[in-house]
Amino acid sequence: MDLARVIDGKKFMWDGATYETEEEAKKVQEGYEKDEFEVRRIEEERKHYLFTRRVVTEVVVEGPPPM
Repeated sequence: MDLARVIDGKKFMWDGATYETEEEAKKVQEGYEKDEFEVRRIEEERKHYLFTRRVVTEVVVEGPPPM
């Protein structure tokens, strides 16, 4: 299984798990979506895989800027 895939022009990372049923994958997918991840579910050879991505919306910088 690829660790990363480009889907719809966006890079997604495999969550590292193989799900035997679509229902199992959907349950985990819902958890990712609650945590604000974008998720794509892929089925290959009767196995289900989740690919996730999250866009950084805020960067917190500490300390003074470099001179």
